[in-house]
Amino acid sequence: VQLQASGGGLVQAGGSLRLSCAASGRTFSTYGMGWFRRAPGKEREFTAAISWIGGRTNYADSVKGRFTISRDNAKNLVYLQMNTLKPEDTAVYYCAADSERKVVIPTAPAEYEYWGQGTLVTVSS
Repeated sequence: VQLQASGGGLVQAGGSLRLSCAASGRTFSTYGMGWFRRAPGKEREFTAAISWIGGRTNYADSVKGRFTISRDNAKNLVYLQMNTLKPEDTAVYYCAADSERKVVIPTAPAEYEYWGQGTLVTVSS
């Protein structure tokens, strides 16, 4: 599967952005999907994920209550709605896909086989 992330940009603190990740292939509905981010000078970190079935979600504590992950299987899209953005949310955001139909939503980068190219989100103070 190929992934293409988009929707990044420059936004003021307190603002909102919606990231999109378009996936190729006919089996998108069987993939668990995740969003990760890498801030300048930091390691890549888990942000949010959604299960391949049942629409279960998981969030990093740092974004819980502000970010929402969702998916549209008919359009092969996964979204990350980001509200109340903070300067510390500044990062390159990556979408990722896991094909193994795990019961537990994976949060480690190594559990995802496919990655998009990343989209930059910059939050100004």
